[in-house]
Amino acid sequence: MDTTHNDNASNDTKTGDTTEDRSRLQRAVDGRILGGVAAGLSQYLDIDICVVRIGFVALGLLGGIAIPLYLAGWLLIPEEGSDSTIADDLLDHAHRS
Repeated sequence: MDTTHNDNASNDTKTGDTTEDRSRLQRAVDGRILGGVAAGLSQYLDIDICVVRIGFVALGLLGGIAIPLYLAGWLLIPEEGSDSTIADDLLDHAHRS
């Protein structure tokens, strides 16, 4: 008897995650070290956060592309619970000045 599906459903209920939450890419508030980009990607892709972080380290060692990608994610991906990105906020502030 395979109970994998039932276990995943109960885990989603315990953590408060729903399919709707995972369908949108957002920078995570919980589990973040810097800006929440890796944690948000891991939630969105439904993979372990260590895999995403190892991927960023590997990309960093193989030419340094990880830093611009992470910064782009930090600027362009909205934080969990928000609809605006940091880039949106910066542009709004610049237009008001």
